[in-house]
Amino acid sequence: MSSDKTKPVISVRDLKKIYKIGTNRIHALDGISFDVRRGEFLAITGTSGSGKSTCLNMLAGLEQPSSGQITILGKRIDRMNEHELVAFRREHVGFIFQSYNLIASMNAEENVAMPLVFRGVPREERRAAAHKYMKLIGILDQAGHMPAQMSGGQQQRVGIARALVIDPDIMFADEPTGNLDSATTSEVLDLLRRIVREQGKTLIMVTHDAGIASAADRQIRFMDGRITEIIESRTEAADDTEATDDTEGCIGAAGESV
Repeated sequence: MSSDKTKPVISVRDLKKIYKIGTNRIHALDGISFDVRRGEFLAITGTSGSGKSTCLNMLAGLEQPSSGQITILGKRIDRMNEHELVAFRREHVGFIFQSYNLIASMNAEENVAMPLVFRGVPREERRAAAHKYMKLIGILDQAGHMPAQMSGGQQQRVGIARALVIDPDIMFADEPTGNLDSATTSEVLDLLRRIVREQGKTLIMVTHDAGIASAADRQIRFMDGRITEIIESRTEAADDTEATDDTEGCIGAAGESV
């Protein structure tokens, strides 16, 4: 897998996003360039207004750049129309949100399986896939619970399982611990690291908190729409050491009350 990690799964070149407000031109992104390695946990960090969220929206195809190139899995998504972007996200991308975005009228199992509905997957296959990833995340015992019956940490785990159920190549996480207390934040970050390592996913997380960003393999820090610093914050050796503590290949214990 080490050879795969050297190949960029995302390449960004001279990316710009300019908003026009009256006669003013606001450079939300001002010519940024970087690569994301396959199987990497990357944190994009910076203060409010630094451009980090705009960058995430560009990578996810939710906003069109003013100029520049975004290549993901060998495809120029900056050249795609909305229909093509929707299809690309459906097949390759999972999202984890700060506010969980669970459907209140559906139980945990139904929320996890929801992305498969849009793929036309039969009900029993959806249910089996939801159970697979809920077991992996350690929340299978919550399958019949409604969002209002779960803690914030449990709801976020449901959100993570929902992102995984389509077996995405890339996962985007927007302030995924923003609504969690410090203890639960630590547990969710550990879970995300394990997903990257054990499932081979590429994860791009946006956060304003430098401490949370340090959980990633690498940090890209933004200020005023530009990259100011790139920090290698974790090593494969450290991950290998952590891996020795895993049991039965399960990500998180089913009895955890996160």
